[in-house]
Amino acid sequence: MKAFDYLIVGSGLFGSTFAHFAHKAGKSCLVIDRRSHLGGNLYCEDIEGINVHKYGAHIFHTSNKDVWDFVNSIVPFNRYTNCPVANYHGELYNLPFNMNTFCQMWDDVKTPADAEKRISEQKAEALASIGGREPRNLEEQALCLVGKDIFTKLIKEYTEKQWGRDCKDLPAFIIKRLPVRMVFDNNYFNDLYQGVPVGGYNRLIEGLLDGVDTKVNCDFFKEPEFRDWRAMADTLVYTGPVDEFYGYRYGRLDWRTVTFKTRVEDIPNYQGNAVVNYTSHQEPYTRVIEHKHFEMFGPAVYDCPKTVISEEYSVEYKPEMEPYYPVNDVKNDALAEKYRQLSLAEKDVIFGGRLAEYKYYDMAPVIEKVLDLTSKLFK
Repeated sequence: MKAFDYLIVGSGLFGSTFAHFAHKAGKSCLVIDRRSHLGGNLYCEDIEGINVHKYGAHIFHTSNKDVWDFVNSIVPFNRYTNCPVANYHGELYNLPFNMNTFCQMWDDVKTPADAEKRISEQKAEALASIGGREPRNLEEQALCLVGKDIFTKLIKEYTEKQWGRDCKDLPAFIIKRLPVRMVFDNNYFNDLYQGVPVGGYNRLIEGLLDGVDTKVNCDFFKEPEFRDWRAMADTLVYTGPVDEFYGYRYGRLDWRTVTFKTRVEDIPNYQGNAVVNYTSHQEPYTRVIEHKHFEMFGPAVYDCPKTVISEEYSVEYKPEMEPYYPVNDVKNDALAEKYRQLSLAEKDVIFGGRLAEYKYYDMAPVIEKVLDLTSKLFK
């Protein structure tokens, strides 16, 4: 008999959630991860009593009550609301684009009608400049959606830092729409529910993997015992890069990745907000995260005398780095589709998550996908 029903490669949200439902259905699972910890990019590190999001800010949000009830059955979530701020050469703007943003942008804009008039005028200028044709690049697309002022201060240089390319060299479809809200509402998400696990994301992963066999510092591709994984498990659940699974048969997929510079500040409150985006080239980083604001609110911020901040840098991916964001251009979409066709032919391998599917996912859709998948597998 084989030792496990499922060998699960990767302990991120897809792998851990799948393991939870498989274990609940009486299936035996082994979850392995090449890192020294479980949880993938959700992992939090305790620094000065603050849960530091080691691989970047994660805010859970969803309108799916079943998903919200499920994660809260594992660990209660707090009431954190994502209201980022943009810093452009020291000028501060609320995000997403809303009436607060417009009043900060233009001194003479006070009402929704004022804002609509100003944006419409600038959009008309942009549309006239391209002679009625379709936008050919991201810069033209964004100008036609929100006009030159918002584009210049809040989109252009930030996007260029994110992608490492001039906006004129990025495809228009990257920005299909830009939400413009004619209300004074800084809540970034439209979802009904949002928050962060009380005590950090490690508690969510620990709850999902309770009772499941796990092994860290374990590289699926380098450990001899996994060369013939079918001898130990009936089914493989693979959440790593799909091109690596196939030995880069058609070539490597491109990714963007991020690096972080994290430090302790000997003050209780550094920037007054969890997320501040830096939207000019003046700063090499894209944003600064102050981690305590995800879980400490009001006077509690000052109960902790120190704070931890992380500067986030967007860089081009190189082998041995952690891949983060798929590069959805024509070349990579075509290459990814070739790998997807290979994966569809696999009878005893399940591919899931952003790396295995070469698709960007928020957290809630990952859980939705696992809920749907496991409800069919474990009837």
